[in-house]
Amino acid sequence: MALSKIDVANMLTGATPVANGGTALTSGFKNGMTEADCFRLLNNEDISTASFLTDWERDDSSFSLVGTGLSHSSGAFSFPSTGIYQITAHFQYASDGNDAQFSGGMIHITTDNSSYSEDASSYSIMYNGLSGSTEHSVASCSTIFDVTNTTTHKFKIQAECSHTCVLLGSSSKNMTFFTCLRLGDT
Repeated sequence: MALSKIDVANMLTGATPVANGGTALTSGFKNGMTEADCFRLLNNEDISTASFLTDWERDDSSFSLVGTGLSHSSGAFSFPSTGIYQITAHFQYASDGNDAQFSGGMIHITTDNSSYSEDASSYSIMYNGLSGSTEHSVASCSTIFDVTNTTTHKFKIQAECSHTCVLLGSSSKNMTFFTCLRLGDT
């Protein structure tokens, strides 16, 4: 007689992992994400050259921290535990000046708590073809960072505009912001 279903509960020994439809966790499996954090730029900032951003606050209007969360000092962010992290930064600009310019941002990382290097970047063009009107642009970049030491592995967010423009920030909504998610063990 052919079996139409396999009786997993009675035919397997040991725990059946959640990933395979079971109810018991086994070694190597975690029930959900262990770290998720979101920070936003607190106020508008005039940007005319590449500038590291320091005026951050944790999103406190629509977000609940998962895990311990990041810590920061003078714009440098530290991780709560080792692991593989995805960092995604979003930049929103406004300008009513020059005819054409670029704006964007970068994620810089360090593995020695000293020398930061650009690890991801994104730019967009702002074209003000209508005299007197405000133009907007957005840019996003993302990186995956293997954090093997929480003392030496850190990151900073940098913004850049080819002419003076306004990087938009707010204490009540995410305009310029970043998310950081722990994807798994290192």
